[in-house]
Amino acid sequence: MNYRKMASWGAIVLGILMIVGGATTWFVVGNTLGDQAIVTSDDACLPGQDVDGPFTAYCEAQVINTHTMESTGGKTYAQLDREDPLRDLAMRSAFLQASLFTSVVAFGVAAMAAGMGVVFVLIGLGMRDVAQVVGQPARAG
Repeated sequence: MNYRKMASWGAIVLGILMIVGGATTWFVVGNTLGDQAIVTSDDACLPGQDVDGPFTAYCEAQVINTHTMESTGGKTYAQLDREDPLRDLAMRSAFLQASLFTSVVAFGVAAMAAGMGVVFVLIGLGMRDVAQVVGQPARAG
């Protein structure tokens, strides 16, 4: 049984699966976010852009926080009195921000998985090269 060959093919297959999984996740999250038809506010770091990627999602989450803090006098949901009518606004804002930041994290994990997939493919190919060199008979000088 050739363990080097099995290990190299295992790394290559795992790498390909990670690349496909990362790319699929990136596109699913992007499409799902894009289906919400969110456009960044005019005062966002990327104004007037469709929110369908990590940077636009981050920018929109940041501007939502800025607008909420302006509306609530700098108070968060937990800092507002239970009877304060602004508490509902702060709660919805926190929910939207968390959802957008979760998508940013999902994009990051997808990119990391795809990147690690490339590394695994390269490791597998390197193992094959080493196995071929080790398996060659010594040459007379």
